[in-house]
Amino acid sequence: MRTRVQTVLLVFGVLAVAAFAVPLLLFTASDRTQQLVLARSADLDRFTSLMDRAAGTQDTSAIALEARRYTRVYGEPLVVTDTRGHPVVQTGGMRAADPDVARLVDTALRNQTAHPRAALRPWSGGHRMFAAPAGTGTQISGAVVLRADVDAAAGDVARRWAAVLAGTALVALACTLLARAATRWVVSPLSRLEGAVGELAAGLPPEHTLPGAPPGRRGSAAVGGPPELRRLATGFNRMARTVTAALEQQRRLVADTSHQMRNPMAALRLRVDALRSHLRPTGERTYAGVNAELDRLETLLDDILALAAAEHRAGELTVTDDPDVRCDAAETVRSRHRLWEPVARRAGVRLTADTDRAAGPVPAACTDRELAQVADILLDNAIKYAGDGTHVRLSCAEQGPCVVVTVTDDGPGLRAEELDRATTRFWRSARQAGTSGTGLGLAIAEQLLAGRDGRLDLTPAHPHGLRARAVVPRAGSGGGGR
Repeated sequence: MRTRVQTVLLVFGVLAVAAFAVPLLLFTASDRTQQLVLARSADLDRFTSLMDRAAGTQDTSAIALEARRYTRVYGEPLVVTDTRGHPVVQTGGMRAADPDVARLVDTALRNQTAHPRAALRPWSGGHRMFAAPAGTGTQISGAVVLRADVDAAAGDVARRWAAVLAGTALVALACTLLARAATRWVVSPLSRLEGAVGELAAGLPPEHTLPGAPPGRRGSAAVGGPPELRRLATGFNRMARTVTAALEQQRRLVADTSHQMRNPMAALRLRVDALRSHLRPTGERTYAGVNAELDRLETLLDDILALAAAEHRAGELTVTDDPDVRCDAAETVRSRHRLWEPVARRAGVRLTADTDRAAGPVPAACTDRELAQVADILLDNAIKYAGDGTHVRLSCAEQGPCVVVTVTDDGPGLRAEELDRATTRFWRSARQAGTSGTGLGLAIAEQLLAGRDGRLDLTPAHPHGLRARAVVPRAGSGGGGR
């Protein structure tokens, strides 16, 4: 936005400066040209007066002397002729027989003056021709042609143009600085506010989301900017404190509740274990059910804490992403295969990994801990729900700007309507009611991937089964997995 606003102001400033400078340049050139014309016209008038006097007295010595003196002083030649076009005096190498001179002589003998019309420019050079008739009224006594050197006048125009352009450059620089200052004054609060919105979405503390607030003054109004933006920032600060306080209370409630429940849970398990020696045979089934429920509650508490941590981490990475983080996804896949292969074998599932050591590392823009946690969730689900005698394949590959870790099984899979709800918290398929789990695993994996600008794709495998793809950006690609 700053660039667009600044560009508009700069374009307006350039047009305003150009509207002032261009006419001034043209005026200075026209003015200096007019001065040259007036000066040479005055010289022509003096020589035409001398020629008219010489025609009356038949004595041309005075005009010849004056013409030679003029050429010697000013370096500009001239030609004076009588009414028949015969030269009376010629100086500076200019001759009446020259075509250009003859044409101007003919014009002057028809009682017409000839002055250059084009305005001078700094690059103008050479000379300009002037001609005027001698005599009074309709009585022509001769003609005078003057060749004026315009180098000095063109130099004057160049100096004037340089002064105008220098002033224009200073005005343009002042406009640029003013545009930058005005743009910064107007847009900077918006930029800070935009960053603060992102931080608020990430759930950062209020002191991180106060655009323009001085350090150590929480809730202060934004410094600088238009009054409307300052009021907007003040309102945003109040909203940010309220929202972040609510989010922080929610996180603390989840964490404190999960933590505080662990002690009663541990005490309850100890008491239940202590009762086992006093149980009658008929109570063994109830005892096993209580232990199973305790296990499920402990797993649920662990998953809730893991989900809260994943959500908080995803929010932090939204505004504090580290572009240098990377891991070798291929090595992580191989380590997960070694860890889970005995588990799969005990569950009657064949687990294989498709990785090629010779292909080299596969750099992913995430930490190996995050990627390992996602792979663990996907493998746990596949081994748990695919069923005895199934095959689970674990693979890793680069696909354009992304790295994809895929877990594919040939189990019963999920129906289309179930795939849409698979990442919903606490959701479990009705066909999996008899298996252990909390329904939070895929939600945790989705949050972990979202924090790294990745995604979790769940699609059917052919001919049957489920394919889970964890997509993360490839390290160094500059692109995301979205």
